[in-house]
Amino acid sequence: MTDDTHEWLSFEHDGDTYQFDVTFLTSSYTCIYGAGCPGILARPAPEYQRGCCSFGAHFVDKEDRRRVEALAEELSDDEWQFRRRAAKLGGAIHRNEDREWVTRTVDGACIFLNRPGWSTGAGCALHQAALRRQERPLDWKPAVCWQLPLRLEQRDDELGHTTWVLREWKRRDWGEGGADFGWWCTDDPLAFVGEEPVYRSCRDEIVELVGEEPYDTLLAYLESRPPTVFLPHPALKRRPSPSED
Repeated sequence: MTDDTHEWLSFEHDGDTYQFDVTFLTSSYTCIYGAGCPGILARPAPEYQRGCCSFGAHFVDKEDRRRVEALAEELSDDEWQFRRRAAKLGGAIHRNEDREWVTRTVDGACIFLNRPGWSTGAGCALHQAALRRQERPLDWKPAVCWQLPLRLEQRDDELGHTTWVLREWKRRDWGEGGADFGWWCTDDPLAFVGEEPVYRSCRDEIVELVGEEPYDTLLAYLESRPPTVFLPHPALKRRPSPSED
């Protein structure tokens, strides 16, 4: 058995195949932003409270970008620490050196990230504004931000059959830079402290990614089995990160 053994569920729906990472979805993983998250710099730095916001967020398409641009206009000065800075820079979103649309970074992190000491507390201004308005953060944030720690892959074979794979976001999904992170959340037991399994705590995100009916099939399968028979997540077999020893 390898160090990264996972159990999977696969079924057919509406002509496509859906595969779900049961090991991750039944785990106690939870985002620990603001609760000791070491971040994704070269060394653990929980004191900065940057989480995975140290780099500008990419956009999946034009609609994703324009939605965030429009919502950013609704943020007030007291909700967004860098609102005036963004205006002086020509907007919170720009093209990087690779001509990709991303959120700007200021002072070492995403321009939407309110820093420790700000009146609303540290955290994504878009996320905080959504909660203040009793709306879903996933409707406000760039898609890549609300999808974490989930990743949906579309795989088409030579006959045109589509397989949708929903799994955990791994270091490799960040590209070459992921190997340089001093810490990554789905690798470490530090983040596996949630009160609910991922398939429940991230219900809205999963439904947004795969649809209501595939989620219901997944839910029925998972809840028909005793929790003790699920394969433990590999991170729970590892020692905590050195920064937490």
